[in-house]
Amino acid sequence: MKAIILAAGQGTRVRPLTYELPKPMVPILGKPVMAYLIEHLVAHGVNKIMVNVSYLHEKIEEYFGDGNQYGAQIGYSFEGYVNNVGQVIPQPIGSAGGIRKIQDFGNFFDETTIVMCGDALTDLDLQAALLEHRKKGALATVITKEVPWNKVSDYGVVVTSEDGRVRSFQEKPSRENALSNMASTGIYIFEPEIINLIPAGTSFDIGSQLFPLLINYGIPFFAQKGAFNWLDIGTISDYWSVLQNVMRGEVAEMKIPGTEIAEGIRAGLNTRIDWQGTVIEGPVYIGSGCHIESNCKIIGPTWIGHGSHLCAGSEVVRSVLFNYTRVLPDVHLNELVVFGNYCVDRQGKMRELSDGKENDWGNARDRRRGRRPEKFNTFNMVTS
Repeated sequence: MKAIILAAGQGTRVRPLTYELPKPMVPILGKPVMAYLIEHLVAHGVNKIMVNVSYLHEKIEEYFGDGNQYGAQIGYSFEGYVNNVGQVIPQPIGSAGGIRKIQDFGNFFDETTIVMCGDALTDLDLQAALLEHRKKGALATVITKEVPWNKVSDYGVVVTSEDGRVRSFQEKPSRENALSNMASTGIYIFEPEIINLIPAGTSFDIGSQLFPLLINYGIPFFAQKGAFNWLDIGTISDYWSVLQNVMRGEVAEMKIPGTEIAEGIRAGLNTRIDWQGTVIEGPVYIGSGCHIESNCKIIGPTWIGHGSHLCAGSEVVRSVLFNYTRVLPDVHLNELVVFGNYCVDRQGKMRELSDGKENDWGNARDRRRGRRPEKFNTFNMVTS
């Protein structure tokens, strides 16, 4: 098998994390989401992987390189163009359009291909999925996962007959109009014939355009469902929840790094903790080179990125602090994701701090584009 990881989107629903990172590079336990996908593919015998890229493409390409460190070959297909003054301009062409572009360029997809979105974690047994795909004589397979009915509006849902054949697809239907609660996970198995059906030279989407095409043509198109984990990082709220689950040890094979220095507390190298008056309740990870001053309180699940500094009397509760975050004395952070000069609560409400003052985050975002972040991103806000 071969694989493609879809990584060209801007990840607008995960802002502000994606102001400076493409969505597949958002970290889980200090490692990009896409790294877990590549490791999973290689573990199942897939070692030829194409990645379609566009927005902040260089971050992905520089991190993963040619894939040698993963025991894989990784190639990239950039979606965009270079203008007449040499600027590289991203211009995504849709999830299916990006696949067809790769095929037209070098005929890469000459055998069964796994398609995965670069923004979700899974432990799906790919070999078992391939076996069922072939057993049914499918040319296309979509992997689905049951979601609560009150969440169907967050997903594209698949409607099938009793034998699993796909009959229709609804993109984020309302609860009242939803005909199914089986969500597409963004994991597909395609034979080359499917890729050749995608119109060339145009923007084209898998869910809203390719799926209806397959159904109208009567292509053997089936959905699979089963017992596997699928953690979608579609929004900041999803990201916060995934980190909470991972930190609690609820996701198999995802272990918190570092050395256990006390029950439920792990730390990286050369981290300094002043235990006088300090209370830490796990699960908590404190990255390397961090400084936790006296009288701090940290309640898990909490992740504190390397190089961070919690000043005396500060409190961090069930939060995610990216690298080099400095929390000033007596500041309370409660159920937040802190990234650069931004913080976002678990519901997705966002604000930006600059020089100790709150600013409209939209205008501040524009000022920050292209500007290198300071070594320390200082937080002096109090959040209840």
